[in-house]
Amino acid sequence: MEIVTLGIDLAKNIFALHGVGAEGKVLLQRPAVKRAKLLELTANLSPCLIGMEACSGAHHWAREMTRQGHTVRLIAPKFVAPYRMSGRRGKNDAADAAAICEAVARPSMRFVPMKSIEQQSELFLHRARQGYVEQRTALINRIRGLLSELGIVLPQKADTIRRELAKLLEDLPGHCNTVFADAITDLERLDARVGEYDRHIATCAKANADARRLMQLSGIGPTTASALVASIGDGHDFESGRQFAAWLGMVPGQYSSGGKQRLGRITKAGDRYLRTLLILGARSVLQSGKKKEDAISRWTRDVESRRGYWKAMVAMAAKNARLAWAVLRRGEGFKLYGQEVPAGA
Repeated sequence: MEIVTLGIDLAKNIFALHGVGAEGKVLLQRPAVKRAKLLELTANLSPCLIGMEACSGAHHWAREMTRQGHTVRLIAPKFVAPYRMSGRRGKNDAADAAAICEAVARPSMRFVPMKSIEQQSELFLHRARQGYVEQRTALINRIRGLLSELGIVLPQKADTIRRELAKLLEDLPGHCNTVFADAITDLERLDARVGEYDRHIATCAKANADARRLMQLSGIGPTTASALVASIGDGHDFESGRQFAAWLGMVPGQYSSGGKQRLGRITKAGDRYLRTLLILGARSVLQSGKKKEDAISRWTRDVESRRGYWKAMVAMAAKNARLAWAVLRRGEGFKLYGQEVPAGA
């Protein structure tokens, strides 16, 4: 009998494998396979369905095993846990591999899109930029905290911190002048780094036809367009725009029972970075659309008048997610608000 489904529990050095045949009988159970032997083992198997958790290194292994002729699917870890027969108390590598093998064969399972090396390299730019942004935010908060110890309270706005700190520098007592001068230097360095990565991302977006089409949508700029293309490619892993919006956690959570529908807040599942970019873009649409008369601006004003500002912003972000999926999936054939999106725009 041949293995038709294989579950692999990934790690840094030791991997666990669990394979079953067409009738569900266990044909392969290897709880300790060394890293150097993994591809050799999978190469000797007939083409089969391989499941792995979407964790560090998963996309690399998925690409390598796809080249061997296998069909590889990546699963979010939270969707694997319910299939572990031993529950939380019996978690080990072999049990995880068996749970992955069971989960990947479910017809209703949702998978993580496999990324190419080009997509991952572009996402590296986003991760590096986000890291510098977080460092800059932490530095600004540290500056505000230290100044408050001296009785100087500044607002949270970053531009105000930069301006006021330069004015206060000469009047600060003792070694405070040295500390805050160094903080200003670090802040300028981080500003330069963020600006540099913004230019890298904008260059990637302009060079990609799909990203250029995405930038025709209201509220989607180079950063969001680049992140969307690098994360989901042409969107073929999603059946509809709503499924993509749900994958991003931008649909209401359901608490329905007894035939009565109860919808709560958005689930906030999936990629937080993409969701944040879409919501920031939606906020700009709401702010700029107050004096515009296009279809989107009229729609956002109507939603805001009925449901409030914050719900209108999330609704606009969810709409952009659906539109973005349609642009990526249909390509040049997608029509935006009754007009065709230019292919080379």
